[in-house]
Order: sequence, then structure tokens, then C-alpha cells
Amino acid sequence: MADAPLLSMPPRLCYTEDVRLKLNSLEKKLFNAAQPDLAWGALIASGAKNQRDLENYLAKIDTLYEQLRHQIPARAELKKAGALFALLWTRKPDRYQYQGNFRLPDVVDAQLDPSVERVGNCLGLTALYNALAQKCGLEMKAVYLEEAHGRRSHVFSTFVSGNITIDIDNIFSNGFDSKEHLDDPERVLWGNSELIADIYHSIGWALHEQGKLDNAILNYSKAIRLNPKYAKAYLNRGIALSMMGREEEARKDLERQV
Repeated sequence: MADAPLLSMPPRLCYTEDVRLKLNSLEKKLFNAAQPDLAWGALIASGAKNQRDLENYLAKIDTLYEQLRHQIPARAELKKAGALFALLWTRKPDRYQYQGNFRLPDVVDAQLDPSVERVGNCLGLTALYNALAQKCGLEMKAVYLEEAHGRRSHVFSTFVSGNITIDIDNIFSNGFDSKEHLDDPERVLWGNSELIADIYHSIGWALHEQGKLDNAILNYSKAIRLNPKYAKAYLNRGIALSMMGREEEARKDLERQV
């Protein structure tokens, strides 16, 4: 999603209108990218502030990929995807953690650290799997569900091999080629931009719970800029705005997400 035009800003930032968000230099590149690379974009959304930090974690992802790639078949997409999934779970048999890490740097560090058992939540594990799978040459997507497994929203990996859709639920050790949600009418297909947007949304929600509403609204707004169809981001931004007494802005968001 491209940056909005630069407008003169009022004393109170209005995140619900088409105004320029407060972006660092890396975020400006991200928001101007038509099809952002997942690893690069997820690291920026996760909080990389400068090129040095970004390159450091891109190098760590390369290190992880190099550790795995010799055990991944060079051909046959399905075998590649399955081998990658199995290797990640073999190295970390207890890698899923409900409400665990979702920021990609934390997930990468946990996957690389032999002393750490838990790696991340569904978003963190999906972002890592898709980033590594894309390095293997696989065209990965994600699937978003508002409700799954009796819990709140859920995200997992998916790709198409020939005429077959392969769902990869990264929170289960037997989640490769999962059939559980194949026919779910509520499934929403996400590309890289939408997955990166969910990192911003998750940061916003964490800030929201801490009562840091201004920063929560900022991150919800970034999520919406990357994924304008993200109803939950509109809902949560509307709630945060209402909590701040900004009822007109809140009303617009709450109406849009219906």
C-alpha cells in the first residue's frame, strides 16, 4: 500500500483519515513496496529501527535457512514444503506457545537458540515458515480465520501444488496437509502484505491492553494501510478511539468493519 499524500497535520493526529502516518525510514520503504518480501517486511513491522538491525536479522534467517536447506529436496514442491515443516518441528518439538512470540526477530532467536523450547504463536510460526519456504522457492500464502480451535483468530500457511491446496497449520506437529479448515467458508487468503499487517495489528492489541491507546491506534492504522480489508483492525481501532472520547472517528471505523 502506497503512502498517502503529505498533508499538514492538525495538533491531534487523525489516524482515520488519509494522512501520512508517523513512519521511520524503513517503514517508508515498506509502505511503498507493491509486493514486499515477507522476511524483510515482517522484521520492519516487528520493530527494526535501522538498516543494521534489519541486516542482522536477515542474516540470522539466512543462517537458519543454510542449516536446513541441505536436508530439503531440491525439486518437488510438496516434498520441499513437507521437509521444511518436519525439520522445524524436529528441532523444536514444543515450538508452539499460545500467546507466545509473534515478532519475527523473537521467533528467529528462539528457533536458533538450542536452550529455548517455545518459539512462537500461530502468527510468529507462520511468518517464519512462510519466510523460509519462500527462500526455498515456494509461493506461500496464509489463511486467516476469525475463530478456530475454540479460540480467537488463527493464521496458518497454505500453498497450491498443481490442483491441490495444502494447508500447513504450524501450531501442530502433525499440521502439514491439514484438512480441518479446507472447506471453512470463513477462510480469508492472505499474501505477504496482509501477514505483515497482522504483526502491526498484534502490536497494536498488546499496546491496547496496556492502556497505551495512542500507540495502539497508530499500529492499527499501519495494519489497515497494509490491509484495507482487515475488519478486526477497524473494530479494535474504533474501540480505542471511543475509549479516548473520539466518538466521530470511532463511529466511522465501527461502521466500516460491519
